[in-house]
Amino acid sequence: MTTTQNIKSRFPDLNFVKPISVHEHPRYKPFNIKLDPKCIVLPKGHAKEEGRKQMLVDSVLDRDTAIPLRDGVHVYADIYRPASSGEATVPAVICWSPYGKSSISIDIAWHRSGVPKDWTSGYETFEGLDPADWCKRGYAVVNVDARGAQFSEGSFFFWGDQEAEDIYDTIDYLSKQPWCNGSVCMGGNSYLAKAQISYASRQSHPALKALAPWEGFTDIYRQLLRRGGFAMHNTFVSKYQWGIAGNHEVEDMAQMVKTHPLFDEYWAGKYDEVEKINVPMYLLGSFSNPFHIYGSFDTYRRAGSTKKWMRVHATFEWYEMYERNSNDDLQRFYDRYCKGIMNGWETDTPSLRLSLHGFGSVPNIVERPETEFPLRRQRLQSYYLDAATRSLSLTPRDSEASICHDAHGLTAPTSDFVLKFDGYTEIAGYAKVRLWMSCKQRDDMDVVVQLRKIDEFGNMLEGVNFPCPIPASAIPDAETSKLYGPQGFLRASSSVSRDHARSSSDGQEVFYQHDREEKITPGAIVPLDITLWPTGMVFAAGEGLLLRVGGHFLSAPSVAAMKPVESEDENVGQHYIHTGGEHDSCLVLPVIARSRP
Repeated sequence: MTTTQNIKSRFPDLNFVKPISVHEHPRYKPFNIKLDPKCIVLPKGHAKEEGRKQMLVDSVLDRDTAIPLRDGVHVYADIYRPASSGEATVPAVICWSPYGKSSISIDIAWHRSGVPKDWTSGYETFEGLDPADWCKRGYAVVNVDARGAQFSEGSFFFWGDQEAEDIYDTIDYLSKQPWCNGSVCMGGNSYLAKAQISYASRQSHPALKALAPWEGFTDIYRQLLRRGGFAMHNTFVSKYQWGIAGNHEVEDMAQMVKTHPLFDEYWAGKYDEVEKINVPMYLLGSFSNPFHIYGSFDTYRRAGSTKKWMRVHATFEWYEMYERNSNDDLQRFYDRYCKGIMNGWETDTPSLRLSLHGFGSVPNIVERPETEFPLRRQRLQSYYLDAATRSLSLTPRDSEASICHDAHGLTAPTSDFVLKFDGYTEIAGYAKVRLWMSCKQRDDMDVVVQLRKIDEFGNMLEGVNFPCPIPASAIPDAETSKLYGPQGFLRASSSVSRDHARSSSDGQEVFYQHDREEKITPGAIVPLDITLWPTGMVFAAGEGLLLRVGGHFLSAPSVAAMKPVESEDENVGQHYIHTGGEHDSCLVLPVIARSRP
């Protein structure tokens, strides 16, 4: 039985959808893509089109190379390599993607995410390394269409055992090519990062020398599709899976979110046991991209590799992928492990480089060297909610009070609490809230909390994620363009699934299995402990935080086109927050500095 057959037999309710063909798909149709295997010479100075980055060395494109997999299926790759690789062999960098190796690129991002047009050649796959740059650096860039994507054969699966097996076979194939020096590495953002983590958590090949997962996931149930135990990003996942063009079938992830609401064997099959990773890793992360920050830190903290580094930058992952200094840094890492060059990477590179955001009112702290996360010097400071004054303070309130908000709908209001700092303050790590809450109309609550930085007048601040000549007010409201603040999520009935073994000993990081639920009594006041996603902020005296509590996603969509038309929460009626007296509702912040370093 093949792996595909095994997965289908284990999950008989697993549905697949027929994707739009490459020739008919609106995203791919303009490129007039055809399966056309051939070898093309790209001379130094060649440009795909005017204004693009030119090829920096004579290069060869082995177009639509068929890579055989163990079950008889073939996936197709475009292999860009220096022309000299016929004599001087080079390592191969795999960019494993479902997006189409010869179609969309950074061009689809608003304002190209700040990346000038002449920074990229147009030969890069979306979120992958640019061949024009990396052939010059002495590497072959291998853009692979994952199983079932574009013209690659077979059924498309979102990560898991089948994809890991395919990547193993691809590594094996590439390492034996006459132009390859026997070393293979991987690189890329988002899906391409998740593919690396997923593979290395399940398989191991001696030719794989290095991984560069530049912002991805480790747990698509908790980190993407059912954050806090309730459905999220339904609009995103539906449009996402229909964005994959092909000729076969695509796993219907949108349907599985609905039919498998609890964390079960299906979702466990896509969970990454990163403790098994034993390959050198260079991770990227950013608080400016809440889509991936939890997964990036989770990989850094849990990965079994003794050789791992993480750089938390202050821009956006798509910008970093093509910024020159970032690529120079990545080359040092690859050179050390794929070419054996003793270049000082291990001795010169901090284990962690951490950036904190000032949101324009205070300068960012950019890539300060650290040794761990959360930081050992953090001091967990509790601030108590007061519903009467809608404020947070160091002193618990004796008098009880409550505040309520309508809980359902994208435009439903939030209950907000203000905290001001008397002096310069830095926070970095995992914030947590304990909320005593009730709902009279239903036996459950979907709760979302968010921290927003505010100026001295109480105005919420936004950050811009990349260099942009346009005022922040003119930039689309999207998490790929703007920085807002971390969120935390919990369905009240999931509280029963709290895993004390996976939670931190100080109680700050609360982990829920989400494998079972226990409804609450309507009107009963219950405590909810919610850990927010990682954050790093800098405050001047007089600035502060706004703690927002609502029943729906409180940030902007990942991109404007993915904005949902209706709320995905299942709330009914009003949610009450109870403070003071025996209801010790509070916000616990990881404070790392009270004065400028």
